[in-house]
Amino acid sequence: MYPRLALFIAGQEIDAGLPTRPVINPATGETVGDLPLAQAGDIERAAAAAAAAFGPWKSQTSLVRARVLQAISASIRNKQRDLAAILTTDQGKPLAEAEIEVGNAADAFEWMAEEGKRVYGRIIPSRLPGSDFAVLREPVGPVAAFAPWNFPVALSCRKIATSLAAGCPIVIKPDEETPGALVAIARLIHELDVPPGLVNLIFGDPEQVSSQLIADPRIRKISFTGSTSVGRRLAGLAAQQLKKITLELGGHAPVIVTNDVDVDRVVELSVAAKFRNAGQICMSPSRFIVDNSIKAEFVDKFAAAAAKLIVGNGADAQTRMGPLANTRRVAAVEALVEDAIAKGARHVTPHPQSGALPGPLFYPPVVLDDVPDTARMMHEEPFGPIAPIVGFDTLDEAIARANATEFGLSAYAFTNSMTAMRRIRDEVQAGTVSINSFAAAMAEGPFGGVKNSGIGSEMGTEGLADHFTSKAFLLLDHP
Repeated sequence: MYPRLALFIAGQEIDAGLPTRPVINPATGETVGDLPLAQAGDIERAAAAAAAAFGPWKSQTSLVRARVLQAISASIRNKQRDLAAILTTDQGKPLAEAEIEVGNAADAFEWMAEEGKRVYGRIIPSRLPGSDFAVLREPVGPVAAFAPWNFPVALSCRKIATSLAAGCPIVIKPDEETPGALVAIARLIHELDVPPGLVNLIFGDPEQVSSQLIADPRIRKISFTGSTSVGRRLAGLAAQQLKKITLELGGHAPVIVTNDVDVDRVVELSVAAKFRNAGQICMSPSRFIVDNSIKAEFVDKFAAAAAKLIVGNGADAQTRMGPLANTRRVAAVEALVEDAIAKGARHVTPHPQSGALPGPLFYPPVVLDDVPDTARMMHEEPFGPIAPIVGFDTLDEAIARANATEFGLSAYAFTNSMTAMRRIRDEVQAGTVSINSFAAAMAEGPFGGVKNSGIGSEMGTEGLADHFTSKAFLLLDHP
């Protein structure tokens, strides 16, 4: 079922005469495909194709654009299971999670198809007699977008759907480690006979592709999801060109748990959210801040539930947590765990028996109690299956702990106190705050961060608005 890999530029598939790199199934170590890598000329042609498509696509009515997006959404839903199987093959997550991700991608196209019809301008009462004064919103121009390996389908499709709804063609570069499902989706899009150059899919050396596209004067907006360090570099490049940029960067989401909750229910939700995609999610709950009066119970039940998770190949229906994406993640997670234990944290999940894990990229769920503030994982994004738990005595202390990192992407809390809800909503520094739920990113709402977690938002009316420029228009009925 794994697709033949290719680039898509100006409506054409390109898979010959280019250097390639292998794509590895992280669960099995098997090479599942050879990915063509764009060279400088291919990158230039992709930018040129997007620029050529801009005028005609911008001129289409919002209704016509909406119908194209609706057709893409329907095509993705029709192939949801096949796309999910491809996603699991080269990313590793369980099939059930992969199906949800593909469904979220279809949702993005469906919602943006409707919201793109509602891009309103503004009439301003004019101070000049015999005149009209208005604000028009115009598509910013061709977009260059970059998406990571952890949610390659959902994050890429968010960017594609928003750009197309706004009237902007796109050059999208997903991560080279997880290309399969995006190639399959690009093929589905082009089978719908969309205009050539509307959606250009390329892979290549990340630094070369990003530098060349951002410097290209035909590209007018940048969208990036990834690490804070790379985001800073791309922001600097975009600033040199005075281009719009949206950055969704790292996270370190706190979870505040007060003593008036149903501990069993909160543990059930927390384990599912923490170990989803093996914790490799920017909005993953990554620090549990629990009232000291219930912390011992919370820790015991959390560790017991985590220990029961079946770790294995995502293609197996019994699997609840798949492998980490690559050897880099394994080494990084192991280093964070060792650092925390050396500084006094207590490891409360059982260590796996030698040879019990199904392969070198698998890592067991880890629950750590009493993790000191000096531990690296309390300040660095863990991006893995680690759940550090600390206690608090007052809500002031809990909120201070929640805000004690450079990140501000997502935050969560579980409480039945309206006073606590309001204080957490108002005082926790994050782009998204969810109370009594781990839902944080939906097509109809904005998703973005504060502090070092990013600039701007994706999705929602706010994400769409970032793809327009405003033009003040004055019409006087006589000179």
